[in-house]
Amino acid sequence: MSGSQKWINRLQQILPVENIKVSESIKNYTYTRLGGPADIFLTPTNFDEMKVILQTAKECDIPVTIIGNGSNLIVKDGGIRGITISLMKMKAIKVVNQTLSLQAGAYLKHVTEAALRNELTGLEFASGIPGTVGGAVYMNAGAYGGQISDALTNAWVMDGDGHLLLLSKQELLFGYRNSIISDKKFIVLEAEFQLEKSRYEVIKEKMEKYRLAREKKQPLEYPSCGSVFKRPAGYFAGKLIQDSGLQGLRIGGAEVSVKHAGFIVNVDNASSKDYTDLIKVIQETVKQKFGVELETEVIILG
Repeated sequence: MSGSQKWINRLQQILPVENIKVSESIKNYTYTRLGGPADIFLTPTNFDEMKVILQTAKECDIPVTIIGNGSNLIVKDGGIRGITISLMKMKAIKVVNQTLSLQAGAYLKHVTEAALRNELTGLEFASGIPGTVGGAVYMNAGAYGGQISDALTNAWVMDGDGHLLLLSKQELLFGYRNSIISDKKFIVLEAEFQLEKSRYEVIKEKMEKYRLAREKKQPLEYPSCGSVFKRPAGYFAGKLIQDSGLQGLRIGGAEVSVKHAGFIVNVDNASSKDYTDLIKVIQETVKQKFGVELETEVIILG
């Protein structure tokens, strides 16, 4: 029996067979529509399953990778070794008074719609972010002057040994597109947000304003991984790329968007290598022209 089959046999004691996939194409789970296969692809549905999966992985010395809905992710063409866990089936949204309790796999679109229905304000900025709660908390996602940490009060996370921890906003040590979660390699399972009451019409107007701004400025008509680079201190990444004359530059099927220079779009069956090669060219060119080092915001796996 192969090592992989032994892992699968153990995992079948934990998860329903339909939640275990072998050599699953990651292309089906990323916004760029690229990336090689995951050796073993798991979709747990609760905390207990996550705990046993992580403990089993540690006992068997199997590497573990966590993904959300792949909106800010590039998976290399060779795929991902070991176990890849998607939290897509942990997506419950619970609203009590002005508190939202959200599982990591809940889509931000659905979260902001729930807040709207309950006339709660504070997350309108996230209405157009194509991500999940887990990914948003992991990187302290933000847009239009707002960020996830503004409204978050605490989060349930799990470490690599399967230990469950409840961390307060202060303990999460949020920074710009960063938190202790990424530093400690914690896994976000659930988060709680405290919002304020407002009127339905006021909240809806804000969400519509942000939607229109995104449609006008961002290349939503193409597959992409969102904003590729973090904002350098004192600059805007998109402006630096634009001023470097890189808009429209293409490697293979990956292109620096002519609509927003901070995006790389998949215009013609791009490979992951097309993306990573183009990222390198952008970084080198901006460094040469302006002396600024662009740090990737997109997560590259594999």
